[in-house]
Amino acid sequence: MHNPNSARHPVVTATAIGDPQDAYDYDYYVRRLEDTWLVEKSIAVRIMRMPFLAVPVGGARRGGYYPVPCICFGLAVRDLLREHVGFPDLRLHWSQDPETSDVVEWGEKPPRLWGNDDDTTLGRFYGYSETAIAAFTRRRHPTTPSSAMPEPCSPTAP
Repeated sequence: MHNPNSARHPVVTATAIGDPQDAYDYDYYVRRLEDTWLVEKSIAVRIMRMPFLAVPVGGARRGGYYPVPCICFGLAVRDLLREHVGFPDLRLHWSQDPETSDVVEWGEKPPRLWGNDDDTTLGRFYGYSETAIAAFTRRRHPTTPSSAMPEPCSPTAP
């Protein structure tokens, strides 16, 4: 059970630090966003040790999220982002990602998807470039060229 008063629970703070360039994932977003100007409007948020970007909506980006370890940090991040432009309809809820417990979301609600086009649709929703989406889907769903298939054994082979 979650207990924010436990001695093991870290101190709950959410701090916007100086420049977006100071965030751990700054280069990640520069390489992937269609509208790279959003990176400069992002907020570098530190909740424990390393700051990560909260990228606002705008351009092709219709929504965003910031993963948090528990609801306590989620409330702190939500309250921090309320003070900044580009983070409409802030909400906190349980994550769909099994590696993250809670997320703070903003902007439109992400589409609920089924099928093979999930990665492409979500990539466009979050404003990633077509190049970044294609690279991600290639890594996630690799295809094997037919030439890589082993040739059948021939009974007449030497």
